Amino acid sequence: MAKNGYDFYLKKCLLPVAPSKLAVKINNANETVTLINEGEVNILKKAELTDIEFECMIPQVKYPFAVYKAGFKGADYFLDYFESLKTSRKPFQFIVCREHPNGRQLFDTNIKVSMEDYKITEDAKDGFDLIVKIKLKQWRDYGTKTINISFHMEKPKASVEPPRETTASPAPTTAQTYTVVKGDCLWNIAKKFYGNGSKYSVIYNANRSVIGGNPNLIYPGQVLTIPAI
Repeated sequence: MAKNGYDFYLKKCLLPVAPSKLAVKINNANETVTLINEGEVNILKKAELTDIEFECMIPQVKYPFAVYKAGFKGADYFLDYFESLKTSRKPFQFIVCREHPNGRQLFDTNIKVSMEDYKITEDAKDGFDLIVKIKLKQWRDYGTKTINISFHMEKPKASVEPPRETTASPAPTTAQTYTVVKGDCLWNIAKKFYGNGSKYSVIYNANRSVIGGNPNLIYPGQVLTIPAI
């Protein structure tokens, strides 16, 4: 196995042998719905988290094609490192550096991820070396926002209509008419014309066809007959 110009980093750990295959799945949350008379349409939404998957060889012995930045490390070192990434419950950077055989740099992958799971396989054909299948998921920083809401409550101003002054008049000796204004009631009208509000029934009985069945319901603009008593 020859070095293929790829360097894989999990946080600060360089894998000694670059995986031969890398799968990066960019998921989406688009939703297809069926509209009346329109058929299917696709509602485009923000992309979901990206999934990353690869298998890497972890040697038990030092091979000439393996790369170690700080000297040879056995398989137990890398297994402990993978476990710490899983149990720390903290995201880390996944970086892939690609280099053309002539030394020219290709595009890089640099994404914050979480260790979802990893699977260790030992196969007799690989001797004592291990094959580890790793699954990563993109991590997006998030947090809760605190909003302070202050309420300024103003006391509603009561609108009090000043009492209308009524002047008692002598009882009319002949029938008169009176046009109802806003705020009137039969009691006040009777008090105005007869000097006694309890005589409202006299006015009501003379104006049933105008007022209707409820003497408490009179409206501005109604013309009432004020009988003489």
